[in-house]
Amino acid sequence: MATVVAVADSALEQAREDAATAVEAALDVLLPGSDGPDARLDEAMRYAALGGGKRLRAFLVMQSAALFAVSPTCAARVAAAVEMLHAYSLVHDDLPSMDNDDLRRGRPSTHRAFDEATAILAGDALQARAFEVLAEPDTHADPQARAELVQAFAAAVGPRGMVGGQMIDMLAEGKELTAPEVTRLQSMKTGRLIEFSAEAGAILGRAPLPRRQALFRYGRELGAAFQIADDLLDAESSTEEMGKTAGKDAAAGKATLVALLGPVRAREQAQLLAAQAAAHLEPFAERADLLRALARYVVARRA
Repeated sequence: MATVVAVADSALEQAREDAATAVEAALDVLLPGSDGPDARLDEAMRYAALGGGKRLRAFLVMQSAALFAVSPTCAARVAAAVEMLHAYSLVHDDLPSMDNDDLRRGRPSTHRAFDEATAILAGDALQARAFEVLAEPDTHADPQARAELVQAFAAAVGPRGMVGGQMIDMLAEGKELTAPEVTRLQSMKTGRLIEFSAEAGAILGRAPLPRRQALFRYGRELGAAFQIADDLLDAESSTEEMGKTAGKDAAAGKATLVALLGPVRAREQAQLLAAQAAAHLEPFAERADLLRALARYVVARRA
């Protein structure tokens, strides 16, 4: 059994690297630089979006799309759009008015590398560009598919998704929340974009509703497991390992399941959620083995 897991982990690592390479190339094309008066904005956008990160969300898009034989080029465009949106969220999270963090992905955060105003504008532009890419005909020939992508994306990142979760997170600093309240906060702030990333391949593939729902549910459980693992890393890892400032959740009085349950119970909860995520992939049989391996990875990672 140990040998099987090692092979699966090796295959996952290679698949993640391949997906990251494809998406990095797509980002490079979709976020061109310029020599004009807006060159500094382009530079900041590229700084924020290219050359780093786990590309977890991009990998989910690429793998879910592969289940339905979607063109890798089209899938990479959607994955790049997701990474632009994710980069925007990180740029804004790091601002002095938000989490006030000087380090991201092992290098100065965007407002430190440039300035605060440029970082705000770069984040705004990345968000707009992400939606533009999803709406372009090169992403999918069927306008209905593009409309569904845009609608699901907007729902994932708007006031009932990522942005709403960030608002709740800010208001919750220094307050005691219950476990269900923390779970809701994290499902909005982190989970909704991961849900969309898992579901996106089914939208691209014009899959029947049960298959789309299975991937959505996989993404929901995976996102919850990922966030608990992230909170454990914040509590237990070093800044060097994480590539961003460690220990900030506790210092800021942030509500996390790690703080509520303790590290041991929180880790058990993350493992349970990962197993539940994998169970949703049953309709895809062995074709979803890499997604099952990803569920193991998110709770075992050290960075």
